[in-house]
Amino acid sequence: MIRKHLCYLLLAIIITSCSTNPYKNTEKVYDKQLKTLENQITSKETQNIPAVSPVVIDTTYAQQLGIVKDTLSKTGSTILLNGINTEWIGTVNFNLRKPSFIIIHHTAQDSVQQTINTFTKTKTQVSAHYVISENGKVVQMLNDYLRAWHAGASTWGKNTDINSSSIGIELDNNGFKPFTEAQISSLVALLTKLKKDYNIPTQNILGHADIAPGRKQDPSALFPWKTLAEKGFGIWPDEVLEEAPFDFKIEQALRIIGYNTKNLSAAIMAFKLHYIQTDTTSTLDRKTIDTIYSIYKKQLQ
Repeated sequence: MIRKHLCYLLLAIIITSCSTNPYKNTEKVYDKQLKTLENQITSKETQNIPAVSPVVIDTTYAQQLGIVKDTLSKTGSTILLNGINTEWIGTVNFNLRKPSFIIIHHTAQDSVQQTINTFTKTKTQVSAHYVISENGKVVQMLNDYLRAWHAGASTWGKNTDINSSSIGIELDNNGFKPFTEAQISSLVALLTKLKKDYNIPTQNILGHADIAPGRKQDPSALFPWKTLAEKGFGIWPDEVLEEAPFDFKIEQALRIIGYNTKNLSAAIMAFKLHYIQTDTTSTLDRKTIDTIYSIYKKQLQ
């Protein structure tokens, strides 16, 4: 009888030891790192912002952030279409995804106040990470790691969801006036920080028109792309243009650069808005062809 009880006890110990989670320690590391990342995306620091009239902000931001945090921490089994259940084992090697593009816009509105009002109303369904006023003040409206709704339906190369991989910067400008020196100075300072923080490639600093040819025109032809390129933010054609080869394929080159060429005329106009600016028509003259060739070569470097 005693031997029988000992056998049962031994069997119970074996079953208990088999049911112990062998990944208990790493799960603790996972949870700890997850908490750190949650704190990282929810932290907000006080900064000087432009003087604006009181803005009524609803609770949607906090609600959206709650969804993000829940999504981050959601674990467990998922049933696949073939009936297989996934098994959860948390890795200890992970971090937040980093943005790889910066998209520059002009607000097409009349003031920073109007833009902030637009970005703090649920019904508008539009937002950006940063807004820069004419006097150089910078307002951050969303953590860099979170997805703003600034690019809309847009593509660059094979990337068809620019919102998920970019930081959106809005410049307070109605699209018809020059950008101020203070504004561009703050933009350069912000780009310096963001490019370093996220190791963003030089050629991935673009305008809204670049990623949405025909649909968007911002920033306008008055935007100083050449100045930015000289400081390492974006690329610019050679001062003396090399003549493109006779068999140079323009549409293919524009696609390699990144432009969506389904509407070739719109792609040409978007390219010229960025790299020529004095002429934003769809005309393919010698200067336009050679400029495309120059940017095409730089994109391949």
